Amino acid sequence: MASKKTRIVVGVGGWTYEPWRDNFYPSDLPKTRELEFASRQLTAIEVNGTFYGAQKPATFAKWRDETPDDFVFSLKAIQYATHRRVLAEGADSVKRFIDSGISELGPKLGPLVWQFAPTKRFDAEDFETFLALLPPKVDGIALRHVMDVRHDSFMVSEYLALARKYKVATVFCDSDDYPSFCDLTSDFVYARLMRTQSEVPTGYAPKDLKKWAENAKTWAAGGEPAGLPCVEADKPAPVKPRDVFMFFISGAKERAPAAAMGLLKALG
Repeated sequence: MASKKTRIVVGVGGWTYEPWRDNFYPSDLPKTRELEFASRQLTAIEVNGTFYGAQKPATFAKWRDETPDDFVFSLKAIQYATHRRVLAEGADSVKRFIDSGISELGPKLGPLVWQFAPTKRFDAEDFETFLALLPPKVDGIALRHVMDVRHDSFMVSEYLALARKYKVATVFCDSDDYPSFCDLTSDFVYARLMRTQSEVPTGYAPKDLKKWAENAKTWAAGGEPAGLPCVEADKPAPVKPRDVFMFFISGAKERAPAAAMGLLKALG
């Protein structure tokens, strides 16, 4: 916890990965108990399976019941809504995803990640039409939307203005493979840390985990960390406490749980 009003949660992408056996998971742990185990070492998981296909309401309820009360699931939205030439034509896909039973997660429902293809260029009119499709609530539960934009054309003030208008966050990627900019566009921060290295036992070097812990605390307190790339570096966002979601994704995935646990330790 950063304060009584904000949270910093840290996790990984998914919980089923064979190299985590006898590395993160005990060798004798039944596969049916992997989520139970992972959710007690971490504070959040980004679910990738929802990107490829719809899950059943009963599945979301099962995940809810297997995890601690303060655990958070971030869900990647269905690809049929984001991987299309004209985003405005994805209304039905957006609705089906929102109505697929995600509300069964209740208070454990975290941000919804709308990930776009690396070839998807920024088109202001089309993108605004898409943002207008995203509902603020489902079954009485407030929704938090975050855009994972993967083309350099989004690194412009026009995109940032739209994101702020519709109160959606923008993924900050610690990566050389995708646009990396940390301009704040909502009341929460969503970071995907993608530089884990197999030769480093904790994925990120301890000094780097300490720095990311400092960054997380700065975001949570309402500030903006120094040294991170921004499109509008001369236009700081309003100072206000923000929830922070941080996930170790890609890179040397076998080190992701160790990196997440290392960051949690650095956060104290």
